[in-house]
Amino acid sequence: MFRGKFKHSLDEKGRFSLPAKFREVLRVKYGSENLVVTNYPECLVAYPVEEWQKIEEKLLGLPWDVPEVREYIRYFLGSAEECQPDKQGRILLPQSLREEIGLEKEVVLLGMLYHFEIWNPVHLESRFRETKNNFNQIMQMINPYLTGR
Repeated sequence: MFRGKFKHSLDEKGRFSLPAKFREVLRVKYGSENLVVTNYPECLVAYPVEEWQKIEEKLLGLPWDVPEVREYIRYFLGSAEECQPDKQGRILLPQSLREEIGLEKEVVLLGMLYHFEIWNPVHLESRFRETKNNFNQIMQMINPYLTGR
């Protein structure tokens, strides 16, 4: 699974080094280092191709005649790009995706079990502060899911 937080620099072409731990997960669990990268409103998300295919299957089952479904799919799927690490383990983030969330010199990768997020460090720090300030309320909300109640 993808776990942990890793800070990396972007080179002049928009590439970053994939952490060795993440490369190992991709090779061992998925048999391929290829990823599909797309955007959320605040960050990019990177999925192993196998996990991405599961998402596509779920998207096919959504009611396409509902305007909100089309808007979601348009935003989430329309920006999706397959990315393959080079021989040095670097991923090239397409310029359009970098611009979408304001990535310039550094990125933070955040493991999220079956995928990972790619954040602008300033935006992630702000989000973490907000979460820390509201942690007790968040725990009260998710505790029933964690305990099975």
